[in-house]
Amino acid sequence: MRKLAMLLVVACLVTVSAVAGQFDWKQQSGKSVSVLFVQHPYAEGIIGKIPEFEAATGIKVNYSVIPEENYFDKLTTMLSSRSGDPDVFMTGAYQVWEYSPPGYMADLDKFIKDPSKTNPDYDFSDFFPGIVGALKWDRVPGHKIGTGPQWALPVGFETNCLTYNKEILDSKGFKAPASIDELIKTATALNKFEGEGTYGLAVRGTRNWATIHPAFMTTYSNYGAVDLAIENGKIVSKVNSKESVEMTEMWVKLVQAAGSPTWASYTWYQCGADLGARKAAILFDADSLGFFTNFPGASDQAGKLAYAPPPLPAGKSKINANLWVWSIAMNASSKIQDAAWIFIQWFTDKPYQTFSVVDWKAVDPPRKSVFENPKFQEKIKSYEGFGDMFTRTVDGTTIQFTPNPYFFELTTEWAATLQDLVAGKYSSTQTALDELKVKMDNALADIDLE
Repeated sequence: MRKLAMLLVVACLVTVSAVAGQFDWKQQSGKSVSVLFVQHPYAEGIIGKIPEFEAATGIKVNYSVIPEENYFDKLTTMLSSRSGDPDVFMTGAYQVWEYSPPGYMADLDKFIKDPSKTNPDYDFSDFFPGIVGALKWDRVPGHKIGTGPQWALPVGFETNCLTYNKEILDSKGFKAPASIDELIKTATALNKFEGEGTYGLAVRGTRNWATIHPAFMTTYSNYGAVDLAIENGKIVSKVNSKESVEMTEMWVKLVQAAGSPTWASYTWYQCGADLGARKAAILFDADSLGFFTNFPGASDQAGKLAYAPPPLPAGKSKINANLWVWSIAMNASSKIQDAAWIFIQWFTDKPYQTFSVVDWKAVDPPRKSVFENPKFQEKIKSYEGFGDMFTRTVDGTTIQFTPNPYFFELTTEWAATLQDLVAGKYSSTQTALDELKVKMDNALADIDLE
């Protein structure tokens, strides 16, 4: 009897193993999936592999590509129609706070956890927790990300770090700043390092949410400041806290002493262009921006750039970094969700994501095994400090903001206040941030947490 039981166990294990090794990628063959892409190198990588996907799965892919400046407006219109088109779409993490509450996004957990629909080699645990967790939320405003349904899966992300011109810093006797004090000292000393038109530190400055999201929010969180909190059953702004005032005063002085004279017009593009043209000595922004600028032939300074983690305030040792993550999600109104899941699964699995960083232009792989892949490690050897920066930063990289339905409105108002502070329009930082808190609290007042 005992022998029979053992044989049955072995038989079961063999059967499970056989099934595991025979995942049917063609189970939705004959279906057609519509996909909406933002115009981006990550989308280009996926599009280039669509013929291979169609051959392997038998699923036809119909896709459209829309420039980023009007991508989300178009996507919002399409999702709100509840027509089911597109079946799959690219998204960031902040959009989850807008699209999941009204039921526009499908909960992917039911697919991930279903062995009949997900390849046993998919290995969800291989994703860096802070990256995939940024796309997980319980849909309660004020609750942090990381719990609740999985609304999307990452295809590539950006952490924030320093990218610096090693040749310039070496010539002036400076090393990569590791602390905020060192950043202030180094960036200020490098202002006009080669005369008029050159300056120490490139950071974003337009009246737009994107000014707050990269280096500013990374530094803000490293000071221990938070944007919002739940108090007495209401979401309230905390932008006038002691930590926030201290950090903001530092940032304003840093921009005034070491930033571009036209900082208030600076977006991702101007910051990267100035680093690549030897106008800026240091960039504090997305690591991918510095990485792209360092591609052979991509800029005048390619090959001279190096990378370092975000500098920390005195007394701090844990590195936090704010995250941007391009992801793919499923339309909850899709009529062919199983086929849509095959598409999402294929392009977030290890084989494609390895291709995307080894042979394509993706930079930060969301999967640990892909980052550790010897071919990727060999590739980043020529990008001095990149591997060390990534390793030291990735565990603290996630969304540092508090989920709320007015994210873009609040952060744009925040950026406007920052501009006015740099322009000297307030008597004190405390006064400016007290006024900003009132504006934010008024916008948040109608959120019902009951």
